[in-house]
Amino acid sequence: KEEMKMFNETRKIMHSDVRCSAMCVRVSSLRSHSESVWIETESPISVEDAQKAIAAAPGCTLKDDPANLVYPMPLETAGKDDVYVGRIRKDLADDCGLTFWLSGDQIRKGAALNAVQIAEYLHSVGQI
Repeated sequence: KEEMKMFNETRKIMHSDVRCSAMCVRVSSLRSHSESVWIETESPISVEDAQKAIAAAPGCTLKDDPANLVYPMPLETAGKDDVYVGRIRKDLADDCGLTFWLSGDQIRKGAALNAVQIAEYLHSVGQI
């Protein structure tokens, strides 16, 4: 059920027939959800370019230094608006693939906050 929910929500949010798959697991956490994400791009993207793009993206915080045990953890993302992204690495089986880990407070970062942030962005670019 959860995998189909993730599949359907991704397509709904992206407003497309984007191909995706999901495996969901339940792990005790007070407030934050975490996801292991795999993406495939049209052409290869370096880990460094992905890190730069995520670090510059509004609503995202890059936390990516696995050698020093620095990556997103649900306990640390509770009560915060941003989605934290880390453990970004090349997919060993696909030159156009990247994998990463993300964590975010599912109560703070949801439909209501997304709607407010979209409205704020549209206002800032003069669309509303």
